[in-house]
Amino acid sequence: MRKTPGEPDEEGLIRLVATGDRAAFEELYRRTAPWLAVRLRRRCADEQIVAEVMQETYLAVWRAADAFAGAAVGGSAVGWLWTIAARRLVDAFRRRAHHAQPPPAAAVPPVVPAAEEETFAATIDGDIGDALRRLAPELRQVLQAMVLDGLSVRETSVLLGVPEGTVKTRARRARTEMRRALA
Repeated sequence: MRKTPGEPDEEGLIRLVATGDRAAFEELYRRTAPWLAVRLRRRCADEQIVAEVMQETYLAVWRAADAFAGAAVGGSAVGWLWTIAARRLVDAFRRRAHHAQPPPAAAVPPVVPAAEEETFAATIDGDIGDALRRLAPELRQVLQAMVLDGLSVRETSVLLGVPEGTVKTRARRARTEMRRALA
């Protein structure tokens, strides 16, 4: 984020953008877009999502620049910009996960244990196997997907047809119950 002497800083540029100054918006974009793109790419490898988030972020800046409180409330221009981008990135992940889930009618709960579950339980012997068999089926499914299959939270969410937050909660509960059973 380079500026030459006499030019407004990022906070000043946002104040000018709030008045509808297109040149200030272009300068703000020129200074902050490379930094913001790098930061988003550290959290998301999908270039399409990064591009969408960048576009949504700067559109939000253009529309809401007059809402920026800045240093008056202990904030900074780049902090404000990053907060907008981070929220847009979370929204993009949620949209993607929502669209990746199968329709509710397609998710039929199994009545009998699947062959994978029986194999899973049979291949792990001893105390660990006993602890796994005592876990509730939904907790065991999450552990199997994340630990044995190496799936991410998002992939497990899509596989099991439950929200990512539910996957995280079940994984935490499963680990807690496993620790308790093996103590």
